[in-house]
Amino acid sequence: MSSSTFKERLRSVSLIFACGTALFSDGYANNIIGSVNTLLLRIYGADAVGKHNYSTTLASLAFAGTIVGMVTFGYLSDKIGRKFGMMTATAIVVVFSALSAASVGAHGSLGGMLAMLSAMRFLLGIGIGAEYPCGSVSASEQSEEPGINKNAQHRWFALATNTMIDVGFVISSFVPLVLLWIFGENHLRAVWRVSLGLGVFPALAVFIWRLNMDEPARFKKDSMKRARIPYLLVLKRYGGSLAAISFSWFLYDFIVYPFGLYSSKIVNDITGGSESLTVVFGWNVIINLFYIPGTVGGAFIVDYLGPKNTMILGLLLQALFGFFMSGFYKQLSSHIAGFAVMYGLFLSFGEVGPGNCLGLLASKTSPTAVRGQFYGAAAAIGKVGAFVGTWAFPPMIAAFGKDGNVDRGNTGPFWVGSGLAILSATVIFFCVKPLSHDGMIEEDKKFRAYLEANGYDTSLMGLEQEDSSAWEKEKEFS
Repeated sequence: MSSSTFKERLRSVSLIFACGTALFSDGYANNIIGSVNTLLLRIYGADAVGKHNYSTTLASLAFAGTIVGMVTFGYLSDKIGRKFGMMTATAIVVVFSALSAASVGAHGSLGGMLAMLSAMRFLLGIGIGAEYPCGSVSASEQSEEPGINKNAQHRWFALATNTMIDVGFVISSFVPLVLLWIFGENHLRAVWRVSLGLGVFPALAVFIWRLNMDEPARFKKDSMKRARIPYLLVLKRYGGSLAAISFSWFLYDFIVYPFGLYSSKIVNDITGGSESLTVVFGWNVIINLFYIPGTVGGAFIVDYLGPKNTMILGLLLQALFGFFMSGFYKQLSSHIAGFAVMYGLFLSFGEVGPGNCLGLLASKTSPTAVRGQFYGAAAAIGKVGAFVGTWAFPPMIAAFGKDGNVDRGNTGPFWVGSGLAILSATVIFFCVKPLSHDGMIEEDKKFRAYLEANGYDTSLMGLEQEDSSAWEKEKEFS
């Protein structure tokens, strides 16, 4: 490989990561609240916090904000631009991560502090949600640039998006543990505030990284920024794929996000209600680490099996391990290491399949002109699943353990999650088409031909002529 080719490839890969890396903040912000909830319960007591129905409300409000961000910025991403959406998203995350950490109530009241924290989490969620139809979509478009090896297009997208989310999961479980070592169990207020506040720095770094970015080439050529979007024609052609991907994303988020939020609780149960937060947080770190081999390993097979087949494989393996944990939960829970390994593999195979592949399917099934809205709608429906899951898990655990059997209660989510994984695999098998490399280019051509065949004037598609000409000259010069 020549020096110029290597530099071009490195630049192309760095642009993919500049678009997708901000999703680290999504993983960090969503997962950190599970540890923060545990800390707040220890500081203020279950009775004081429980009367505000705080724990579930806080988690749910963050998801609600994310849904608003996904839908709103899906439209803005298509009609104003990818870069506008990405810069705005990171700015929102920076501001409201800081304000979340600084939450206080009037005259020091607990209720006021929890209310402010909940409100800031909702607004933070808008910024997190905006990253999906802006940053992820841009990353997918950058993945088919000429500098990217054709047989690594899906891999770089997965590593720059879902892997970043999972790294955020791991870091968010490790940070409270490190802060606990630093501050000690007598200063838990500092631990939870600093844990939230540290979310500012990755978002700020990505904001600076993105300052000199340009719009992706696909957006410049095939966007409908200046044209009217024919939604009925779009739905007629892509409605079925959107429904199937959205439904699978709903099922996946229904499983994965509540499991992340309640992993501390489950670990707390299997450690016999240990009073040591270092024990609970330590095992939580180990469990979250299993996301990484799943997403990284999955990224290196997705270009060979294809996103559709990789997703089905991951879902079926996740279901297998979930059913095994359900049947042997009592034996596993008496051996914490064994439980952590099996639980981690359950989560890991979820990352091999839907974790890596849903974003690929959502972004590369749709045309550039509506990619932000297609992706935003599918991801938003997925977050509805996460929203429903955060409310469904506590009564689900209670229903399975209604006779006071904690072990049986904790098996409930594994039975349900495994069954939903099989359902999702079935939907993907029958309703979603396979993806090819350079598929977005071909899909854009087919979409233009489809519009023209239905009497739509495609002459206004793409950015203004002078902008496109300037971009071509700049590319030629570089």
